Amino acid sequence: MNIRNIAYIGLTLAMMGCAGPSVPEVFTESKTLPNIYPDYTNVTIPINIAPLTFELDEPADEMIARLAVGNEELVFANQAQPSMDDWHQLTEKAKGGAISVDVYVRKADQWTHYKPFSIFVSPDSIDSYLSYRLIHPSFVNYEALTINQRCLENYNESVIYDNMLCSFEKDGQCINCHSYQQYNPERMQFHARQQNGGTVIAYDGTIKKIDMKHDSILSAGVYPAWHPWLKLIAYSTNLTAQSFHTTHRNKIEVFDSQSDLIVYDLDKNQVTNIENDPNELEVFPTWAPDGKALYYCSAHFEWKDSTLNPIDEIIKRSQDIRYNIYRKPFDPETKTFGPRELVFAADSLNKSATLPRISPDGRYLMFAMAQYGVFHIWHHDADLWLLDLQVPVDSQDGHSNPRPLKELNSPDTESYHSWSSNGRWVVFSSRRDDGTYTRPFFAHIDQKGIGTKPFELPCADPDYHRQFMRCYNIPEFMRGPVIIKPQAFADVLKGDGEPVR
Repeated sequence: MNIRNIAYIGLTLAMMGCAGPSVPEVFTESKTLPNIYPDYTNVTIPINIAPLTFELDEPADEMIARLAVGNEELVFANQAQPSMDDWHQLTEKAKGGAISVDVYVRKADQWTHYKPFSIFVSPDSIDSYLSYRLIHPSFVNYEALTINQRCLENYNESVIYDNMLCSFEKDGQCINCHSYQQYNPERMQFHARQQNGGTVIAYDGTIKKIDMKHDSILSAGVYPAWHPWLKLIAYSTNLTAQSFHTTHRNKIEVFDSQSDLIVYDLDKNQVTNIENDPNELEVFPTWAPDGKALYYCSAHFEWKDSTLNPIDEIIKRSQDIRYNIYRKPFDPETKTFGPRELVFAADSLNKSATLPRISPDGRYLMFAMAQYGVFHIWHHDADLWLLDLQVPVDSQDGHSNPRPLKELNSPDTESYHSWSSNGRWVVFSSRRDDGTYTRPFFAHIDQKGIGTKPFELPCADPDYHRQFMRCYNIPEFMRGPVIIKPQAFADVLKGDGEPVR
């Protein structure tokens, strides 16, 4: 009998008035860790995270799991599913230490005790909310999508906005790129494309729709970055397309045939070009935490074949396009930018760097790196790297700065990432489970930039993600929930956008 067919046996026994599950008295010892899903063996978690649930990931007749701190323990049959109260009592007692976990498995008449493991409980808390876009893989469908928010201290999830509220058959819509100013859920923005297109900006209780299309800029704003305190949002403007591979391991190639950088002033309702070199593909702006520099990525691309249209030439040469990381100094008093400066030349390693994000203390810059291109979420070789901004880039000694975050990376895709507001945690999108669906993973980063083993977003049902056929896209930390109702956003989207100057 498969273990999944007898889940919740402990609950059933309790309802019948019988004793709950107990640890077997006779068993053989194993030197290997148990095969559980999600893999929470020897992970480090924040003190305020929701209960970690898990199940055995192999056929068996029964599993017993014991979670213990000192003389306090919880025992479960077949699926470890602590209640909120029991879990938080256990983590509070383990704060700064660890929860010890023993797993016993019965196959036929033989019990096996697997090698015990720990769940280390960091006193560093994590932001209480996470938001993300839920979407089918884009080669399947992109209209049935939502922007959701999840309380990380429990399993409560709600919809910020549902794409189908303004999407009607042939008049489709796509929402993307939700972003917040300093983790503040009352200051956010997201885009809508196609039907009722525009940029929605919510700021301290007011909501407005902006039409950024203008003949002086390449396109409406795409990838956003809020200034830490000024009412400014930097954007890339992109002419984006995608192609499909027939034999390549990477199913899809998403690319820009043109891209520039702009900044939008909320008070003046004005956009300004800040980088628009025709031979540079600028993208993914992000501000330094002190507000005095704008970081971004750019690939140098010179057009060579006049017989091809731009998109065809980009497709033909897509595997030769590599992005480096730059920054532009910024004066918050005058709101003026200086000339660009090279931060990291990824092309010197024959690689491409994207998605730069800086830790709140300003020390570390995390980014995704793959062999080529800009849309690493579809590149199976994409990994996370870390650059210490207080140490010179080492171009001689094995490129130790930056370095690949081997403690976070897997054999499959690691891509979009975000720092927690205290700088001690990162969340990132990973396809390590099945190579197709991105899931949020978390890891602790200490003051020396060293990460711990990542753990998957906890769910009430440990098997939930393997049955959930949507990707988590753009995970962003928040200090609290967005309280604006989805229909309020829809009402604004259905109106006309305010044209920018």
